[in-house]
Amino acid sequence: MKKGIIFLTAVILFTGCQQKQTKQLSKKDAEIAVKVEKLLSQMTLEEKIAEMTQDAPANDRLDIPVMKYGEALHGLWLVLDYYGNTTVYPQAVACASTWEPELIKKMASQTALEARALGVTHCYSPNLDVYAGDARYGRVEESYGEDPYLVSRMGVSFIQGLQGTGDEQFDENHVIATAKHFVGYPENRRGINGGFSDMSERRLREVYLPSFEAAVKEAQVGSVMPGHQDFNGVPCHMNTWLLKDILRDELGFDGFIVSDNNDVGRLETMHFIPETRTKAAILGLKAGVDMDLVIGKNVELATYHSNILKDTVEQDPSLMKYIDKATSRILTAKYKLGLFDTEQIEIDEETVNAGREEHREFALEIAEKSIIMLKNDNNLLPLDLSKIKSLAVIGPNAHEEKPKKGTYKLLGGYSGLPPYYVSVLDGLKKKVGKKVKINYAKGCDIDSFSKEGFSAAVSAAKKSDAVVLVVGSSHKTCGEGGDRSDLDLYGVQNELVELIHKTGKPVIVVLINGRPLSINYIAENIPSVLETWYGGMRAGDAVANVIFGDVNPGGKLTMSFPRSVGQVPVTYLERPDFIGSGKGLYRFSDKSPLFAFGYGLSYTTFEYGTPRLVKSAIKVGDATTVSVDVTNTGKRAGDEVVQMYVRDDYASVGRYLKMLKGFERINLKPGETKTVEFKLNPENLAVLTQDMKKVVEPGTFTISIGTSSRTEDLKTVKLRVIE
Repeated sequence: MKKGIIFLTAVILFTGCQQKQTKQLSKKDAEIAVKVEKLLSQMTLEEKIAEMTQDAPANDRLDIPVMKYGEALHGLWLVLDYYGNTTVYPQAVACASTWEPELIKKMASQTALEARALGVTHCYSPNLDVYAGDARYGRVEESYGEDPYLVSRMGVSFIQGLQGTGDEQFDENHVIATAKHFVGYPENRRGINGGFSDMSERRLREVYLPSFEAAVKEAQVGSVMPGHQDFNGVPCHMNTWLLKDILRDELGFDGFIVSDNNDVGRLETMHFIPETRTKAAILGLKAGVDMDLVIGKNVELATYHSNILKDTVEQDPSLMKYIDKATSRILTAKYKLGLFDTEQIEIDEETVNAGREEHREFALEIAEKSIIMLKNDNNLLPLDLSKIKSLAVIGPNAHEEKPKKGTYKLLGGYSGLPPYYVSVLDGLKKKVGKKVKINYAKGCDIDSFSKEGFSAAVSAAKKSDAVVLVVGSSHKTCGEGGDRSDLDLYGVQNELVELIHKTGKPVIVVLINGRPLSINYIAENIPSVLETWYGGMRAGDAVANVIFGDVNPGGKLTMSFPRSVGQVPVTYLERPDFIGSGKGLYRFSDKSPLFAFGYGLSYTTFEYGTPRLVKSAIKVGDATTVSVDVTNTGKRAGDEVVQMYVRDDYASVGRYLKMLKGFERINLKPGETKTVEFKLNPENLAVLTQDMKKVVEPGTFTISIGTSSRTEDLKTVKLRVIE
């Protein structure tokens, strides 16, 4: 008994020293540490190396189980496989457009249940990259938006839903989340996936680190994935400053680090730093990359493999400590997940149905709440079902049949295969039944320059009372590897829009897309425009419910829309511009975004009162509260997203003109008023000083509250901070 206590104490002290933790291990974690240390002592070098790959096969000799992986960005996807009838929710950019983190938490918890049903316990989600305002970059759709605070709130909620919290964390209904891509992945120079990035430490800390800090400190994320790119000349997968000094020592991350696909090997084949895969493997190990992800298990691409590492480690025993540390972190994760105590699930790929009807209904709720109305001249929307007899449904994104292989292109990247997909055409047909005649014409393909279908589209429009025109992008023109050099509607879609507009019929444009697009003609000429992003498997039902007024749109943009590709990056996160003769503007064009961050209309109207402070002056280190009254001044119930922005008026360093520090989505009945409160505290009043210290400086702060990030949509109050 005494020996056991001494051994347990030694393990706790060893683990604490290795991870530089200030808090003592819990009883459960201490017990796991003992088990891991014992198991590690029984493993051969080959067995340890075998553990350091994604879904390493079971070790029958030592009864070490598999930790099966999958993607969970907006529902479960078994990478390279499409089975399980999983629920596909709206894409990440759409989820964020709800501005309701609790919805994302619930979605992730449902995804975890479906993952467990398929034996998956480790998911490569969420994407915590803050969108940098350059929509040429194809992975825009995977981001929660251009603001670090918004991305943090959504990311924490997702991780808590997927992993569970408290006693439920990593239990039989939850899995391990992976926060990616660490760090600054979208900050590339040409809008290219994996492109190199050069940035100041200030921008790193102000924009890109906050979401990961929240993931580690608030949500206790279990895994982190570095980015493909280099960071100021040092690839992330060998960057000890990022992975050790910041992620582990500063933020306190104690989980395991998994590489992005092939990226340890890419230290040699893409970055051309080590001359061999062996040297690449050692660089990754020493930087703290614990697990080598090589999708498809291609031995030719693997680095953490006995063929690469075994002889090298045997010849240089000093490397063994890195192998042991990586293996111990992976084994710890397996123990936390309870995998040693459960039987591996046998899956019949032909009959398994991981999804649940309640999950599919919830996918509809998220889709409805994510839809953003960008324009509604003369209140064209909602359509009155009793006043129209025919409706044209036109456009390349109006409908998609079930593919013979893979999954639907209109679901966006990282999508599993749902049992069905409700297109806009399907949803509208279901909504109107036999009351309205639907005239459908595709018009053109999303990725083609053929105009062969134009005449049929014009004919459909002319014989209809109104037109729903569905354009945008799909996984053919957007997503990972779908980087573009222009941001207009691809192919002949713009020409189709112009042609249909010239028929003189009332036109509603429905955008189904994964990136902000330069839709100038639509914004200037089409009376009603809905941004729906990739709305998941129930997208068409949600669009139909909004078009006919069963749902009042309440979503808000989390990404600014550019007027042209020459304007990017475009984001509300701006610093003061030149104030001389140039006035910080473009010559011959408008510098402002086409549609701004936080923007979105409703079928009703809202009026904001003047913001009020509980205390107009506080001391450094103290806190106060700001509140505002919001009234529904229209005739319909509706949702409003109340947004709070903060600016330190005069500080020791340059700052963004404003930064989001609070938001809340509320529902108001006609004539109803609600008071919304936000905290003002050292966390959201702080700036980073010249030596990168987070402090609150005395002076005045402008607190802005309103319906979007636009100056004209905000009301302000001044807070004074004194020493």
